[in-house]
Amino acid sequence: MGILAGFMVPHPPLIVPEIGKGEEEKISATIKAYHRAAEEVGRLKPDTIILSSPHQVMYADYFHISPGKEAKGDFRQFRAGKVEIKIKYDSEFIEALVSLSEEREIPAGTLGEREKKLDHGTMVPLYFIDQYWKDYKLVRIGLSGLPLTAHYALGKCIQDVSRELNRRAVFIGSGDLSHYLKEDGPYGYRREGPEYDARIMEVMGKGDFGGLFQFSEDFCERAGECGHRSFAIMAGALDKMAVEAEQLSYEGPFGVGYGICRYLVKGQDEERNFLEQYEEKERKRLEKQRKQEDAFVSLARKTIELYVKSGEKLSVPLGLPDELYEKRAGAFVSLKEEGRLRGCIGTIHPVRTSLAEEIIDNAISACSRDPRFSPVRQEELSKLTITVDVLGETEKITSPKELDVKRYGVVVTKGSRRGLLLPNLEGVDTVEEQISIAKRKAGIREGEKAELERFEVIRHF
Repeated sequence: MGILAGFMVPHPPLIVPEIGKGEEEKISATIKAYHRAAEEVGRLKPDTIILSSPHQVMYADYFHISPGKEAKGDFRQFRAGKVEIKIKYDSEFIEALVSLSEEREIPAGTLGEREKKLDHGTMVPLYFIDQYWKDYKLVRIGLSGLPLTAHYALGKCIQDVSRELNRRAVFIGSGDLSHYLKEDGPYGYRREGPEYDARIMEVMGKGDFGGLFQFSEDFCERAGECGHRSFAIMAGALDKMAVEAEQLSYEGPFGVGYGICRYLVKGQDEERNFLEQYEEKERKRLEKQRKQEDAFVSLARKTIELYVKSGEKLSVPLGLPDELYEKRAGAFVSLKEEGRLRGCIGTIHPVRTSLAEEIIDNAISACSRDPRFSPVRQEELSKLTITVDVLGETEKITSPKELDVKRYGVVVTKGSRRGLLLPNLEGVDTVEEQISIAKRKAGIREGEKAELERFEVIRHF
């Protein structure tokens, strides 16, 4: 058999009557759609339900799969402790999934269990499903800080394991949409909120899963979504499958978006290989981009490639523009992979004898010594987008009014604490945000006064 269907569902606790106490009537369309989805699951009679939840244990570089034979949870956190969900885990499926993930070098497994109790991102969907079908075992998976492509690839493993074990399986992608839909909502309003919800419902309503890769990480973060990566795992579980896609509902009266879509598998469709299509498109884009890189970025890339492959430091090569030999300046080398920051290290003022040496040393640090990331691996080299920012002189300013997020970077200083933020960064739209981020990097509290400096950069691509 294999994957029979996939369902994109939200997890608002107040949808449970014992919690909502009447408030759930404001999302009646969501309740109706949830019952329809759960009834469909009951009709399919799955042996195994695979469920991904944003509120399951989550790691930056690892997918946690819940271990054990069984688990339970309740809604005590939401003052409804008598509403309880009990499940049995599909241990055979979990063991096979961990094994296949390791074989494909996807970091996933059962290590790192911190909370055995079921989370509400798991329990809300099961609250409805259990009303129509209980004869199933569960596989519960957390999200990770890994790229969206890794989530999709994990979904492909899930599909292959379900076939290998001949399971009648259903995938539940649990996740709310934006949390920033209304000024009077619990999280307030951001313009990216309604924009995200409109775009994601367009993509998911049609089952056009390739569209999931078109959302930048910065945009998703500003939109305040929690389900995007969950939906990507589901998309991978439906890779190369013909599906009948239907949007069942969308609502957001409380300021958080709730969307329900369902995907009934109708057979194979080799053209719905969305990850392969995205990776090929990215390969061509990066190949073209590398051909257009200037001498500054080319120097950084050659440095990184040599260091990652051999651990050796590049000597300053001949044939570079005179500026790289003659000028001294601070420089930052930034690495991105699939639109996500992968490393960024630099110097505010020059500490080497030439700009070329400044770039070489900072490129090595960016790929191997940024404390926020593990060192860049050899297989990542072809996926890196690299920029080099050459800094102008810093000048002290007396007011944030003298800043411009597009033109100027900012340096904040309080005693020995110092933080810097480059200009013209995606997702940083106001001077207030710019200063706040720089302060956070320096360990300066939001209300503390700090000295301000500004600088301009020449950004090389």
